[in-house]
Amino acid sequence: MAQSFSTDVAVIGGGITGALVADHLTARGFSVAIIDREEPGFGSTAASTAMLQWEIDSTLSELETYYGFERAAGIYRRSAAAVAGLSKLIAANGIACGFRPRNTLYLAANQEGARDLQEERQLRRRAGLPGVYLEHPDLFTQFELDRDGAIYSPGSAEADPLLLTWALIAMAVRRGAQLVSASATALHSEGDRVTTETAGGYAVEARHAVLATGYSMPGLNMPKLHRVSSSWALATVPQDPARLWRDRTLIWENSHPYLYMRTTADNRIVAGGEDDGTTDPAGRNHKLPAKISAIREKMKRLWPAADTRVAHAWAGTFGETADGLPLIGPMPGMAHVFAAYGYGGNGITFSYLAAQMIGAMIAGIHRDWFEDFALDREGPGMRRFGEEAVRAADELR
Repeated sequence: MAQSFSTDVAVIGGGITGALVADHLTARGFSVAIIDREEPGFGSTAASTAMLQWEIDSTLSELETYYGFERAAGIYRRSAAAVAGLSKLIAANGIACGFRPRNTLYLAANQEGARDLQEERQLRRRAGLPGVYLEHPDLFTQFELDRDGAIYSPGSAEADPLLLTWALIAMAVRRGAQLVSASATALHSEGDRVTTETAGGYAVEARHAVLATGYSMPGLNMPKLHRVSSSWALATVPQDPARLWRDRTLIWENSHPYLYMRTTADNRIVAGGEDDGTTDPAGRNHKLPAKISAIREKMKRLWPAADTRVAHAWAGTFGETADGLPLIGPMPGMAHVFAAYGYGGNGITFSYLAAQMIGAMIAGIHRDWFEDFALDREGPGMRRFGEEAVRAADELR
């Protein structure tokens, strides 16, 4: 591409979020241009946990405190519906992306955490969400995990995010989407048009623009709810399949910093977490050895049968919000510009939800619950961000 052109929708970002948005919009009949400076999927998508969870980083109990029970329960139900919808999309199109349905184990870190999870399960039952609470004897007998308790839930999944991204973009391209390899340098909303300037000297003019750039907005300020953090992860050498845990369930821990674990098709264990407020790439990479060592130790304590030799280790920068929810919807003060930012352990789940919501908005459909994810919503939990920022600064001293 070397000259300016027009389209219905400019999607800025070619990762999993942009791919889901482009696929959905082209399926609705819109013409789409996907703009990205990198090869599709090689931004934050490549560092994804690959866990398609409906359980949100903020518990239902926390969301109830923030927004009341009915609103919180509705958010959780829509997250579950998003995983189900994404599963159907993958199956209907025969997408080869290593998709596998998985149950999840949400582990208590200690006795106090076990009591919290018991209350969480009761609240989920009230909301009509699936799952059971496992006391220590049942958890140890069924899964050989020595923790005080856990919530065991169906309805999640895993998939290779790169393969999924490439397949979705290929589907969109077959419907006429254009791939534009360029950096978006500026965005202008005037009248009923949005113009995206690129580093190549040309512009893409559209009726609408969707920002799917992971954790930043080109030339724009992110909402106060948002902050940028870093996470670390490792993949072990291949394990003896007989020494992996039952059903290869997705495991995550109710702790700060948290731990997650999953398996791969070639029998590796992927484990990660140790998130903190580091934003500088050099500082993030400097912490890699210590963070990977901490993850290995936690993994070994949780699953002593693991061969903890590390085959790959990496770190990534990502965005998160104070309430654990995505930022989806119109950009305040910018007509016809929408944001699609899915965060945390639910990034891909929220990206699917963003595609559905923005597709409806562009088609002129609005639902009251869209406001639950609005960029200018009044969100709580900002004190937690302040405390974590202080801890991150102390670590760098």
